[in-house]
Amino acid sequence: MSTTPPTTTPTTTTSSGHHHHPRGRRLRNFLLPNGREVHIALSPEDAESLKQRLSAIRKDEPFDLVLSGSPEHLEALRQAHTHHESRREALRERHGSAYDEFESVRSELDALGSELHMLTDHSVSLDANFSKYGYSAHLRTYDDTSGGSSETSSVSGWHGDEHEKKDWEKERRNGRIMKVYKKPTVRQYFHKGLLWRASENTDVASFELFVDLLYVGIIAINGDHAAEGPTGYELLRFSITFIMSWKIWSDLALIISWFETDDILQRLFVLFVMSCLLGLTTNMLDFFDHTYSQLVSFYLAARLFMASYYFFLSFIIPMVRGMMYLNVLMTLIPAALWIASIHISMPLRLAPIWLALVLDLIGVVSANLLMRSKGAFPPSVKSWIDRAFEFIPALNIEHKVERTNAFVTLVFGYSVVAIIYQSAAPFGLNAYYGKAALGLIQAFCFNWIYFELDGADLFAHAIRRSARASMLWTTAHLPFIMSFVLGAAALSKLVVAHDCQDTEVEYLTDTYMAKSEGDIPIGLRWFYCAGLGIALLCMGIISLSHIHKDGPRGMRIRKKHRMANRFVVCVILLCLPTAHGLNSLHLIAIVTGLVVWVLLLELWGCSCPEESFFGEKRRCAYTARCRVGRGDLEGVEKGEKMGVYGLS
Repeated sequence: MSTTPPTTTPTTTTSSGHHHHPRGRRLRNFLLPNGREVHIALSPEDAESLKQRLSAIRKDEPFDLVLSGSPEHLEALRQAHTHHESRREALRERHGSAYDEFESVRSELDALGSELHMLTDHSVSLDANFSKYGYSAHLRTYDDTSGGSSETSSVSGWHGDEHEKKDWEKERRNGRIMKVYKKPTVRQYFHKGLLWRASENTDVASFELFVDLLYVGIIAINGDHAAEGPTGYELLRFSITFIMSWKIWSDLALIISWFETDDILQRLFVLFVMSCLLGLTTNMLDFFDHTYSQLVSFYLAARLFMASYYFFLSFIIPMVRGMMYLNVLMTLIPAALWIASIHISMPLRLAPIWLALVLDLIGVVSANLLMRSKGAFPPSVKSWIDRAFEFIPALNIEHKVERTNAFVTLVFGYSVVAIIYQSAAPFGLNAYYGKAALGLIQAFCFNWIYFELDGADLFAHAIRRSARASMLWTTAHLPFIMSFVLGAAALSKLVVAHDCQDTEVEYLTDTYMAKSEGDIPIGLRWFYCAGLGIALLCMGIISLSHIHKDGPRGMRIRKKHRMANRFVVCVILLCLPTAHGLNSLHLIAIVTGLVVWVLLLELWGCSCPEESFFGEKRRCAYTARCRVGRGDLEGVEKGEKMGVYGLS
C-alpha cells in the first residue's frame, strides 16, 4: 500500500519534508525516522474507511495505519519522538546560542498563538449555542485550566469540518474521590461589555433535579389546598407562599449557575437549603393564623444562609466582590421587613410582606439598573461603581433555559396528575372520563405551544436578544407558572364534579366521592378560567420576548397577528366565569376548544406559504430582521454594552 497526505488532512508538509500540525487539532498522521508515514484512525470503523481512501489515493508508497491509543500507535509515537529529540540536541550543539534564541522566539510565538486561538476559535458547543439561542458579538470563550476546567481538544480529519470535542481533564478525573472543599470559580462573567464564558456547556446536575422533586410536593400541596377553598383569602395565601418557595428555588439555581464548585460542601449547602424549603412547605397552609413565624423563620434561614455564602465568596473571589456585596445588601433589607412583619397583625402585615417580596424578586436587578444609569451619580461615584462592578458574574444561558424548562415540565406534569381519578362505574366511559380526557388535551396543547412553537426556531433567545427582553422573559415565568398551577388545581375539582349528565356520584370511589361537588363555586370557576387565561397571556409575552425566524416570503400569519389572536382568547377565558349557566363539562369543553384553536392557528400561521402539511417536505429557508447599528458595534469595542443581571 502507499499514501500521500490528502488535502483534507489537518497536517501540511513543508519543503523540508516535515509536517506542521495546526494548533488546537490532534495529530492524524506523522512520519517515522525511516520516512514511512503513519496514519491514525479513531475507531475500527474509521480505520476501514481510512484504509480504503488512502489505498485509492496512492498506490506506490507504503504507509502504516494504527488505531488511536493502541500499542502500535504508542510505539510509533515513541520512535518519532526519540528521533526528533536527537535532532534537536544535534542542532543545539551545532548552532549554540543561535539555537537558544530561536527556541525562545518559538516558545513566545506558541504562547501568543495559543492565546489567539483561544480568543478567536469558537468550539462546537458554542456554535451549537449560537444556532439554538442566536448569535452574540459580545460573547467570548475561555478555558480556565487553573480553575479546574480543561481545554477541550478538537479532532478534525477526513470528514470535512466535523469535530469531536472531549474534556480530557474530566476523563483523567474519572474514578477520583470528590473533594470536601474546592475553591469556587466563576463560570462566566461580564467585563467591559464582553461576556467571557467557559467553552464547555454547563450541564444540569442530578442534585438540581432532586430539588425539583421536592417542588413537586410543594406544587401539589399548595395547589390542591387552594382549590379546596377557592376564595380571595386563599388566593392571597397561595400567591405569597408560592413566591417565597419560588425565590428559594431561583436563588439556588442562580448560585449553581454562577460558580463552579463540585465538592461535598456544595451538596451539603443544597441539602440545607432543601431542608429550609421543606420547613417552609410544612407551615404554608395555616400561616396567617398560627404558623406565620415558623414560615418566615425557615424562609429567612435559607435566604440569610445564601447571603452568608455570598459574603464568603466576596473574599474567595475578589473580582466579583462588588456584585456579592450587592446581593448581601439586597438580602438583608427585605429580611428586616420580614422580621418586622412578624410583630404586625393582619391586615397591616400585608404591607411589609409584599414590599419584602418585591425587593426579593427585583431588588438586585433594580439596584444594578440604577447604578448603570448614566448621569444618575456624580463622576466620582460613577467611577467608583465602574471599578467595583467591573466584573459581573453571568448566568449560563443553557443552564438557565434547561432549569426553567425542567420546572415548567413539572408544572405541566402536575396538571396531568391532578386530573387522574378512580372510577367505580361498571362502564368507565362517562362524563367523568370525558372531562379528564379534555383536561389532558389542554395540558398537551400548552406543552406543545410552550416548547415546540414559542421556544423553537429562534433567531435570538430573549436572554441573548437584550437586557430588557431577558428581564421580561424571566419575570413572565413566575405569573405563568403560578396561574397554570392554580388553573390545574381547579381543573382537578371540576373533573370529579357531579353537576352534569352521566356523572352519578356512585361512579367514583369513596375517596373521590368526598371531593365531588354538585355545584361549582364561583371562585373555582375564576381559578380555572382566569388561571389558564393568564397563563396563556404570559406565554404570549414570553414568545414576544424572543425573535423568531421568518421565511423569505414571510409566514402564513405574522407573529403579531397570531399573538393578537392569543390575547383575544385570553380575554374570552377571563370573561368565561361570568357565564354561571355553564356546568363543569361545558366549561372544560369550551376552554379546551379555545386552547386547541390557538394551537391550530399557531401551527398554520408559523409555517412557510410554500410548505405543504402533506407529502414530502419541501425546502423552507428562514431569515430574520436584525437591527444592529454602527453605534452598537462601536460600543462593543469601547466596552459600553453591559448586561443588566449577567444573563448570557
